[in-house]
Amino acid sequence: MQPVQTFLNTDRDLLCAPILPVIAEQAARADRTRSVDPGVITAIKNTDLIRASATRNIGGIEASIGAVAQELEAVAGACASTAWCLWNHLCVFHFICGQLGPDGRSVLRQMVAQREWVSFPAGAGTSVHGKIEGEDLILNGRASFASGSRYGDWAACLFALDRETQSPGEKPDLRFTVVRTDAQGVSVDPTWLSMSLRASATDHINYEAVTVPAALIRSFPIDFRVRFRDPDHPMVAHRYREDWTAVSDLWLGAQAVGVASAALAEVCQGLSGRVAIFGVKVAERPAVQLNIGQAGAAISSARAAVLTGCAETDARLEAGIIPTETDYLRQLGYSMTAIRLCDEAMRLLLRVQGGNGLREGGSFERRYRDFQAMPLHINAHPDRVSELVGKHLLGVDNDAPFQ
Repeated sequence: MQPVQTFLNTDRDLLCAPILPVIAEQAARADRTRSVDPGVITAIKNTDLIRASATRNIGGIEASIGAVAQELEAVAGACASTAWCLWNHLCVFHFICGQLGPDGRSVLRQMVAQREWVSFPAGAGTSVHGKIEGEDLILNGRASFASGSRYGDWAACLFALDRETQSPGEKPDLRFTVVRTDAQGVSVDPTWLSMSLRASATDHINYEAVTVPAALIRSFPIDFRVRFRDPDHPMVAHRYREDWTAVSDLWLGAQAVGVASAALAEVCQGLSGRVAIFGVKVAERPAVQLNIGQAGAAISSARAAVLTGCAETDARLEAGIIPTETDYLRQLGYSMTAIRLCDEAMRLLLRVQGGNGLREGGSFERRYRDFQAMPLHINAHPDRVSELVGKHLLGVDNDAPFQ
């Protein structure tokens, strides 16, 4: 693995280093059982990684965007499902801080102090309604794509606040809150029966007459990304003016690099001693060398793109600069490009292995399956990102600026 690490420049000190062997050891089992080992979740909670995206004023370590990216890169190389859950926690906590605002500091401090895990189900098919009864909010409905929810303590919740009278065609009154997943009436359905990230617990959360303090209700303007850029808009910390989806994209790109890097290392190690028909050493075949070289260069370039986007973001945070729409689109573009390069690399690695790359038992087949979820995530989906960036470059008005 050493030549790959040296080429990709991935040698570094990490918060996750002591627990990486434990995460890697259970990766195949997690894939098979569709569940991350509870000991791994506990181990992560016992490190400062769990509070890396929390700012110091609420008890976090306020790790840089680049530092978190490198942590997720390493964890993804060990177990992509575990990294996916951790990624969701870290970027969703960023989102929650922005939405709850300064009035939510006490709850945020509690989450950080108790090292609690968060998730955010709001995918296709989500339908949650709430009504206020005295000082309580009563929630009913079902929310989808709650990655990590089975291991979590809180769920961010978007819901439509019921009105006494509703006019036909009237848009729903969208609100935001947070819900403890151990609250009465909350249940998690293990619906994520996919080929990728099998242990990511990207399940459904059901709310049945769940009671939440009404004091935790917040309005949810669709254009919150722009509102957070207003210097007069109160925030928990300047960090949370950066759009959470843009930060999540950079960290998603880091995971793609981690999976592709681990696959490259495994393939290089496997091919070095492999002999093809007629006794030909596979590693000495020019076509194999060419494809391995292209894969390595693609992954290295992807890593550079992610770290450049992270460095630009960290520089703004350090200087107290409020992000612009151009900054936001650059973050998305870096991630989209990094994932595309890693996608190309994974296909090249499959090509050089031939049919053996499809065999179950080794790690490549699992990593290849896990990787397929990354280009499909809506935050960094190439169709979404390319359209937004293209409109911006052409000076075309965006008819859906907050998609």
